[in-house]
Amino acid sequence: MRPLVVLGVTGSIGLQTLDVARQLDIPVAAMASGRGTQELIDLALEWPDAAVAVADPSPDARRACSEALGSRVSFGGDTVDSLAAEPDRIVVNGIVGAAGLSPSMAAARAGNRLALANKESLVAGGDVLTAAIAAGGAEIIPVDSEHSALWQCLVGEPARVRRLILTASGGPFRGRSRASLGAVTVDDALAHPTWAMGSRITIDSSTLMNKAFEVIEAHHLFGIEYDDIDVVVHPQSIVHSMVEFIDGSVKAQLGDPDMRLPIQYAVAYPDRAPSADRNFDITKQDLTFEPPDGMTFRLLGLGYAAGRQSGSAPAVLNAADEVAVAAFLDGKIGYLDIEAVVEHCLEAVDWRPMTTVEDVLVADADAREAARIQIEASPRST
Repeated sequence: MRPLVVLGVTGSIGLQTLDVARQLDIPVAAMASGRGTQELIDLALEWPDAAVAVADPSPDARRACSEALGSRVSFGGDTVDSLAAEPDRIVVNGIVGAAGLSPSMAAARAGNRLALANKESLVAGGDVLTAAIAAGGAEIIPVDSEHSALWQCLVGEPARVRRLILTASGGPFRGRSRASLGAVTVDDALAHPTWAMGSRITIDSSTLMNKAFEVIEAHHLFGIEYDDIDVVVHPQSIVHSMVEFIDGSVKAQLGDPDMRLPIQYAVAYPDRAPSADRNFDITKQDLTFEPPDGMTFRLLGLGYAAGRQSGSAPAVLNAADEVAVAAFLDGKIGYLDIEAVVEHCLEAVDWRPMTTVEDVLVADADAREAARIQIEASPRST
C-alpha cells in the first residue's frame, strides 16, 4: 500500500487516519497541520520517518517544532502543497476550510490518490479540481461517509443511475419549528446526536448546510444532475447513503457511524482491509426515514440553488457560511442569522465562471468581505 500523506493531522479525520495506519501498518510519509501544536510534535515523534509541514505557526510554535523535529519540519502553506505533490502517495486531505483546495490541487496534478474529506475542494473548487484530476491522471476517492457509501454502491455498476439518495441525521433540531430556532444557543447547536465532529461541521449539520455541501460534492464526484440527487433524513445514521437504479433497485451501504470505515476504504481501495472489533448487528437497528424540512432549514434549498447556478456561487455559499458560523460561535450573530448572511452574500457577490484556483480564491475573498460587512451591521455586533 502506498505511503500516506495526512493533511490536517491533528483534526478528527487526521487522527482517525492515523488509527487506520496503525491498524493496517501503513507507512506515513508526511503529515501537516495549521498551527504546530504539541499534539503535532507528539505525533511526529511517533512517526519518525514522516516529513512535517506547519502552514501558519506562531513564532513560539515555529521555535518548538524546530527544536523538537529539526530539519524534518518546514513552514508555510506552500510546504503543505509540496508534501501533497510528492509522487506515488495517498493524500488524505482532512484540512478544514478553503485552505484545503490548494493541496488537493497539488495532489491531483501529481497524479496521486486523493482521499478527500475537505468539502471546500469540491464545493468551492469543483470545476477546477475535477479538471486537474483528469489532466493529472489522479484519482479521487471520497472520505465522507455519505459519499463513500455512494461510491461503494456504484462500484461495478454500469451508468444506469436514476438518483442518488444522501442520508442526513437531521441534527439536534430535527422536528423543531422555525420559530423555536431563534433562541438556539451555541451549546445547543454543538450537541450533535450521532457524530463527534469539529465545531463548524457540527453547526453545518444542525442547519443542514452540511448536506447542501454534500449535494454539490456528489454532483462533481459522480456527474449526476442536481434534480437526481435527493436528501432523506435518517436519524440513526446507519444507512450512510443509497443509489436507485433505472430498474427501481436500490442499493444502500450500512454500518456503524464510525469515520474510520470510509477512511480505511479510501486508502485500501480496491481492496477491503479487515477491521478489528467490528461486528455489525442488523437485528439491533431500528431504521427510519423522513423528508427534510426545507421550510425550517432553508440552507439546504440555498445549496441546491447555488449548485445549479454553478460558477462562483458554490464558493460564495461556502465562504459566507464559514464566516457566519464563526460569528455565531463567537456570539456575534444569532443562529438564524447564519442563513441570512449566506443568502445576502449569494445575492450581493457578482457571479463569475471558475476556471482557475485564483478565480476560486477571488470569489472566496469577495464572499468573506460581504459576510463581514453584513455581520458588522447585525444588531448583536453594534
